[in-house]
Amino acid sequence: MNSVVLIGNLTRDPELRYSTGANQTAICRFTVAVNDGYGEKQRTSFIPIVVFGKQAENCDRYLAKGRKVAVNGRIQTGSYEKDGRTVYTTDVIANSVEFLSSGQGSQGGFGGGQSREQSFGYDSAPSQSRGGEPMDVPGFQAIDDDDIPF
Repeated sequence: MNSVVLIGNLTRDPELRYSTGANQTAICRFTVAVNDGYGEKQRTSFIPIVVFGKQAENCDRYLAKGRKVAVNGRIQTGSYEKDGRTVYTTDVIANSVEFLSSGQGSQGGFGGGQSREQSFGYDSAPSQSRGGEPMDVPGFQAIDDDDIPF
């Protein structure tokens, strides 16, 4: 089984690109800083994340440096040639990205420095803001608490 769950903060703003060809697919890349351990033994890992499709566009639109996210996905390794040398890569291919905070000040894209939670998984709908009102994101419906099975 190849499964990864990470919680951390974006180290820089996401980068959105589109694939070439007839069916252009959105590809969003960002790096998440994840802490491990505590005290003097704490270390930080910087994990590259890749997101595809509509979810990639949402990440580009709503995420910014400093935002806290939870990522669920899988590890993918690869390699490419650069200047005659082989460069090896390791990325997390995200199945879902949950937006956990709006980051520092008003950088989060929701404005006003208000902290809202938002999830854009393949099979998920947006959650409600902490104030109880539904998020206004085109194409998504808010989930009523009575509809949650737990």
